[in-house]
Amino acid sequence: MDPENTIIMTLDGGPVTIKLRPDLAPGHVDRIKELAREGFYDGVVFHRVIPGFMAQGGDPTGTGTSGSDKPNLKAEFSREPHVRGVCSMARTNQPNSANSQFFICFDDAGFLDGQYTVWGEVTDGMDLIDGLPKGEPPRNPGKIVSMKVAADA
Repeated sequence: MDPENTIIMTLDGGPVTIKLRPDLAPGHVDRIKELAREGFYDGVVFHRVIPGFMAQGGDPTGTGTSGSDKPNLKAEFSREPHVRGVCSMARTNQPNSANSQFFICFDDAGFLDGQYTVWGEVTDGMDLIDGLPKGEPPRNPGKIVSMKVAADA
């Protein structure tokens, strides 16, 4: 484990470990680490959780319509497949519109390949992601208690 490229995302049920992939998306990994270090994600909910597809969070308003006050990111699409546990950036229909929202795949979602930026993968705690309350939005959404770079923990 490389602590500088590992995120510990704590949910109500415990920690989720995410291996960052700067080899695929250096700009997006830098943004995730920057926001985590600022405490941006602490207390943010998973506002869109679709069984068999993905859990999406990272919007401070919890609505799915907002992001951080930082500029949007240039797409860093790769051939990395969207499979169970993959962490990828949410965006609008504009390729260069990713900001702070992200999603974690529950299952294979190959139709997303090459169109969304993969920045990490869950290596431990996927059962906690599976257990997030479902809905768009969930009635009582699961939230990120804290999200930290392992090197800082």
